[in-house]
Amino acid sequence: MLRSRMLFLVLLAVGFFGCLPLGKVQVPVWKVKVVASYPHDSTAYTQGLIIEDGKMFEGTGKYGSSSLREIELQTGKVLRSIQLSTQYFGEGITVLDGKIFQLTWKNNICLTYDLNTFRFKEHFRYLYEGWGLTDNGTELIVSDGSSDIRFVDPNTFTELRKISVKEGNDRIKNLNELEYVSGEIWANVWYDDRIARISPANGQLLGWIDVSSAYPQLQRPDRDNVLNGIAFDEKTKKIYVTGKNWPKLFEIEIVR
Repeated sequence: MLRSRMLFLVLLAVGFFGCLPLGKVQVPVWKVKVVASYPHDSTAYTQGLIIEDGKMFEGTGKYGSSSLREIELQTGKVLRSIQLSTQYFGEGITVLDGKIFQLTWKNNICLTYDLNTFRFKEHFRYLYEGWGLTDNGTELIVSDGSSDIRFVDPNTFTELRKISVKEGNDRIKNLNELEYVSGEIWANVWYDDRIARISPANGQLLGWIDVSSAYPQLQRPDRDNVLNGIAFDEKTKKIYVTGKNWPKLFEIEIVR
């Protein structure tokens, strides 16, 4: 009788766990501490944010107001800027080999500029939407609003390989602005206050960073003022975040 009861409990447990949703995995979740905050142009629809040799650059979006800017971190002052043609909706930016690369949303064109002079150099074409952009020192890394991330040749914009970002077996969609941080790809997710930490080798999710406490949603005047902008200073290891039309840019530390 006891043996039969034990067998029943085992079968019950197997049946219960077998009914759990497949693909769900437990990944670490980190929180953030705001170390400092700086003024940020609240009219800037932030699409890309980077630091290169201590200088901060920002790409902004929307038709008619897209731009590429160098901004002064301490004051938020725009030191120099380029206004994109009204036909372009600016997206993610990165710096590689002395050039600034800037994606456009639905124009299928990546614009490039000389890092020192801000002069236009050339453009590349691609067949998907442009969302986020970063690099690993040799390849450009591009998101298109899906769960896919592409690795691209910076000299030709030829796709070299592609990964699909997954949490277990579940795809993570709406990948937006990207940053390469100490061998990981960090990605904003559209309408999510979390940053995804992603393995560039296979696309598996390594964990989430919850940034909701930096600028809580209840303080934002519009639901479209979403988290979008990650800058990692390779030299100082400082991390900065902001969002679309945010009045502040935050230096953060990752905590458990």
